Amino acid sequence: MRWRILILILVGLFCASAATSEDAETVVVLTHDSFAISEDVLQSFEESHGIKVEILRSGDAGQMVNQAILSKSHPLGDVLYGVDNTFLSRALDAGIFAAYQSPQLANVPAAFLPDETHRVTPVDYGDVCLNYDLAYFETHELPLPETLSDLTAPAYAGLLVVENAATSSPGLAFLLATIAEFGDEGDYSYLDYWQALADNDVLVVAGWSDAYYGEFTVGSRGDGDRPLVVSYASSPPAEVIYSDDPAAGAVTGAITADNMCFRQIEYAGVLKGAANQTGAEQFIDFMLSAEFQADLPLNMFVFPVVEGIELPEVFVEHAAIPENPASLDPAQIEAKRDEWIQDWAEVMLR
Repeated sequence: MRWRILILILVGLFCASAATSEDAETVVVLTHDSFAISEDVLQSFEESHGIKVEILRSGDAGQMVNQAILSKSHPLGDVLYGVDNTFLSRALDAGIFAAYQSPQLANVPAAFLPDETHRVTPVDYGDVCLNYDLAYFETHELPLPETLSDLTAPAYAGLLVVENAATSSPGLAFLLATIAEFGDEGDYSYLDYWQALADNDVLVVAGWSDAYYGEFTVGSRGDGDRPLVVSYASSPPAEVIYSDDPAAGAVTGAITADNMCFRQIEYAGVLKGAANQTGAEQFIDFMLSAEFQADLPLNMFVFPVVEGIELPEVFVEHAAIPENPASLDPAQIEAKRDEWIQDWAEVMLR
């Protein structure tokens, strides 16, 4: 009987050891549905660290953050990647991250850091900007708008399509740009500005695909009649890459004048209570490696935060980076986002 008990104990210890070993050999990355990176890049991390990467997609950025908060006592993953500055304060206030200061941050400009606690690490950024139809503006000899206020002028009546700020990430980002510019109090607030846009026949649609592929003159291949659309600074190179004739060059451009774009910074963090904290920290280091950073533009059409990363030629030729994008404190966004959206909807969707 004794030897049977001993065998059972040894088997139990072996199984527990095997389970622990298996957990240690996997790092689970909780991310949004838009996550994309080359297989060979992920494979290089797996081979160099002896860790398998499991990608767990969890809807859009807001849904992902909500899931992480609801499951924080039993985290769904080890790393969370893709929370941006519009939802960052919600995640930080919920206490879902364990602090980790990557040594690779030495290569990241301090402007990308949200604070000095190192609960999250900046990985990439992109700018929501107006895109325009090059041919339309050339044919009509119409100057490009240089300020947000210009869009309320009669010359641009009926030309702009935007996304619903309540249902679309770029729609919300553009709304935030107008709040940064005009404020939410005083004689002329962002709501007065949006009323002026409405009076100038701005079109509001549900999401980016509806706007870009349904109403924008270029994205719709001529079916739409709006030569101005809220999109991304990286959309023009994407148009070139996916066009039937890439050699023909750009057919769209991004307007990057001061305060006309809103910068979205995406962060990653080690989830508190992660099953594989060491692997999570190693993966965050890897996300700031030259290999991972250089792979971002052509996969997710975002820009690397690490200095000195060489951009693809199509980005160099056709993407513009705003020098002075609009910005708001993430804490202010978290405190007032729902109120801003509700008030905006009463003006634009009534």
